[in-house]
Amino acid sequence: MRGKWVCDQCDTLTQQAMPAYVIDKGIASPELLSHVLVSKYADHLPLYRQRLIYQRAGIDLSRSTLSDWIGRCGVELEPLANALKEVVLQQQVLHADETPVTIMRMGENDKKPKKGYVWAYATTQYNPVQAVIYDFQDSRSGQHAAEFLKGWQGYLVCDDYSGYKARFKSGQVIEVGCMAHARRKFHELHVTGKSQVAEQALVLIQKLYAIEAELRKKTDGTAEDRREYRQQHSQPVMQQLYEWLNQHHLTVPSSSPTAKAINYTLKRWPALSRYLDDGNLPICNNWVENQMRPWALGRKNWLFAGSLRSGQRAANIMTLSSQQS
Repeated sequence: MRGKWVCDQCDTLTQQAMPAYVIDKGIASPELLSHVLVSKYADHLPLYRQRLIYQRAGIDLSRSTLSDWIGRCGVELEPLANALKEVVLQQQVLHADETPVTIMRMGENDKKPKKGYVWAYATTQYNPVQAVIYDFQDSRSGQHAAEFLKGWQGYLVCDDYSGYKARFKSGQVIEVGCMAHARRKFHELHVTGKSQVAEQALVLIQKLYAIEAELRKKTDGTAEDRREYRQQHSQPVMQQLYEWLNQHHLTVPSSSPTAKAINYTLKRWPALSRYLDDGNLPICNNWVENQMRPWALGRKNWLFAGSLRSGQRAANIMTLSSQQS
């Protein structure tokens, strides 16, 4: 209900203004739309479950209506997502990762599902700007990373996926390796009993992570403080690990799984050890991999993106709903 008033002097009729709505001339309030978005993308409730919940409350909302609302919100939120992207690309250190999401239909005449990918670009834990940008694309092609990072200069924390390599060749983007990926290779060998020496590497890597855990407790520490601490405590352990890798590189069979893990780590050594010289750099890429969990949970519930466009709209919503500060 909106009140109406008439001026006693001039008989002018005045009525209270309509409240602002996200969807022009729509019936859904911002509060209702927010609830639908949070239910799907934060609580991972697919639309058919949401419809059942509303039905129990005596509200009949079809899945097509809910889907349309989400799509409209994804469009309206795009300028905000783009503005946040500009802020993220002003940062000197970024994480990058990607994960598959099924696209049900790429076009009107395409009836076969296709594997799409959502790419994530996040600031580090040390950055006062805590943000992650999701970029939904139709493939894992490196051209998507190149386009997103076009013109950006800085340090990129990532795994060994070749899609990022083109950015490193220019020299404008410097690669920072992920120690967690190196660790996983030795961990798999150890738990499956395929290597008698993998545990030795794991012990040294665990020491590196214990040092990082101590650094996280020093919440008031600066980047220079972290660099000095790593030089004092992490550098000797890294040297031990490097010597261990080179020693066993000469003794294990070249075609063995252990040799493959050692070769991977040695090949990545410059990128893996780069964090020692800069307190703004993290030891691994786990931070952004954790930011991918909402998509992994979502896949188990809403299963797929209806189209490339709906995936891109979902990325806008997820970008803004996942911000921590």
